[in-house]
Amino acid sequence: MSSLFNKWKAGLSKTSKATFGQIVNLLGASEITDDTYEELEALLIKADLGVDTSEAILETLWQRERSEGLTKANQLKDVLEVELRSRLSEPPAITFSTKPTIILVVGVNGSGKTTSIAKLGKRFSDQGFRVILGAADTFRAAAVDQLQIWGERVDLPVIAGQPHGDPGAVAYDTVQAAIARNFDIAIIDTAGRLHTRYNLMEELKKVHRVVGKALPGAPQAVWLVMDATTGQNALQQARAFKDAVHVTGIILAKLDSSARGGMAFAIQKELGLPILFAGLGESPDDLQPFDPDLFIQGILAEK
Repeated sequence: MSSLFNKWKAGLSKTSKATFGQIVNLLGASEITDDTYEELEALLIKADLGVDTSEAILETLWQRERSEGLTKANQLKDVLEVELRSRLSEPPAITFSTKPTIILVVGVNGSGKTTSIAKLGKRFSDQGFRVILGAADTFRAAAVDQLQIWGERVDLPVIAGQPHGDPGAVAYDTVQAAIARNFDIAIIDTAGRLHTRYNLMEELKKVHRVVGKALPGAPQAVWLVMDATTGQNALQQARAFKDAVHVTGIILAKLDSSARGGMAFAIQKELGLPILFAGLGESPDDLQPFDPDLFIQGILAEK
């Protein structure tokens, strides 16, 4: 457990040294004043928790101060930790009851989607599952090349089509290959569509339908990759994906690169979707199942 905590602590070091580090410093040994709450509110919003969540947390802290007679700012730190933890749900257990299980992965360009797919594939392969990848982001030739290079790196087969070809055809072929070759899991990449482009969202819906035709009941999961460094700006995009293809879970990528980290709380409040995995570094093993307790401990870690 200590090595796992160290991985989370290292991955969240930027966040713990920046906004949440300032919060830890604020909640030191000084007396609680009105300025304490004003500064804390500004830091929570700066950390990407969002205005509503920040205000709700402050209200709880104020009530606890009054009811328990708290006087020192450091007494608020434990209360804050509990409040933050209460706003993160335990992710559901990931099971593969259908063979093959088809996972459609969506997200905007630059979010870390293709890299996350390769890391997921390696994780599941290491667990003993037979995994195949589908490079259905045909609009961006580099995405196909990137997934094929990752496939070689983590020793996983990749189904790819022609550049600028029909992404639905690649998705269909991937599902058919998974069935014919007795794979347990197929993970399909999709184009990094801008949520403002109606026609591209419609094409993503088409890929979703094609997968269902190739295997009734598929996809069993649709996971949205979100870039933790983009903060609140990513939420509007996330809502568009959720509406278009019924997203079932979130992969929070680039958490190690974020100096804020509060996106996790905003995702839970605004989207109501579980965070399944978190990106804590560059190596294939740095995509970790989301652990709310280790996340809280990491962002509030003492220097």
